[in-house]
Amino acid sequence: MDYSSYQHLLIEKKDGIALLTINRPETLNSTNFRLHNELSRVWLDLAEDDEVRVAVITGAGRAFSAGGDFEVVEKSMGNLEVVAQTMKEARDIVHNMINCDKPIISAINGVAVGAGLAVALLADISIASETARFTDGHTRLGVAAGDHAAVIWPLLVGMAKAKYYLLTCDMLDAKEAERIGLISMVVPPEQLMPKAMEVAHKLATGAQQAIRWTKHSLNQWLRAAAHTSFDYSLALEMLGFFGADIREGLTALQERRPAVFPSAQAKK
Repeated sequence: MDYSSYQHLLIEKKDGIALLTINRPETLNSTNFRLHNELSRVWLDLAEDDEVRVAVITGAGRAFSAGGDFEVVEKSMGNLEVVAQTMKEARDIVHNMINCDKPIISAINGVAVGAGLAVALLADISIASETARFTDGHTRLGVAAGDHAAVIWPLLVGMAKAKYYLLTCDMLDAKEAERIGLISMVVPPEQLMPKAMEVAHKLATGAQQAIRWTKHSLNQWLRAAAHTSFDYSLALEMLGFFGADIREGLTALQERRPAVFPSAQAKK
C-alpha cells in the first residue's frame, strides 16, 4: 500500500503495526482541509493493507489535535459546496473507522477537540496521557454537536454525562475522562507510547479473525447509532454554518473572549 499521498499523516509500519502521527505540530495538529480529508480515507487504505494488523494513532508535539482550523470555519460559513464536502468527509471518518475490521488504538498525548476528538474516541482502545484534555467544542462555536458525538458519547458515558459535556463544552482532564468511561485508560506521559505499542503488539500477535470479528460485533451498537442519530446530528451541525451564531462564535474564539450569541439575545 502506497501512503505517499498523505501530507499531514505520517505512517510507519513495523511488525504488523501501523503508527499514524498527526503531523501539524506548529498548529497543535489542528484540522485543515487536507488533514480532514486524510483522516476520512486513511482507514480504507489501512483496511486493504495486508502488512497491517493494528493501527495506532497519535499526535506530533504536545497535542493530539486542537480542533478545526479557523480558516476551515471561515470558508465553510454560508458556502454550500464547502459544507457538503466537509459533511461527506466527517461522515466518512465515523463510518470508515467503525467499519475498519482492524483494531485502532488512539494514543492521546494532549488536547483532543473536534475531528481529532472523533478519531480519539472512535478508536477501539483509547489510551491517554495524564496531560490530555478533552472537549467537544461544537456548541461553543455555535453549531450542533455533530462529528461523532451522537454515536459514541451516550454509549461510553451515559446520556446524563453526554448531555452535560456536549451542551456545555466543559473541558475534561484525562483522569475524569477515564473515571466516567470516556476513554479506556490513562497513564503518565512517559508511558503513553510504550503502553499503546504494548497493546498494539498484543493485538497484532493475537488470533486475527477472532479479534476482528469481536470488533465487528461490538460495533453493531455504533452502526445502529450511526444510521439514526449520527447522520441527523451531522446534518444539523452543517446547517449551523448558515446561521449568525457561528460568526460570533468564531470571532469570540479568535479574540479569546466569551461569545455573545445573537440567538441568546432578548428580542425587542
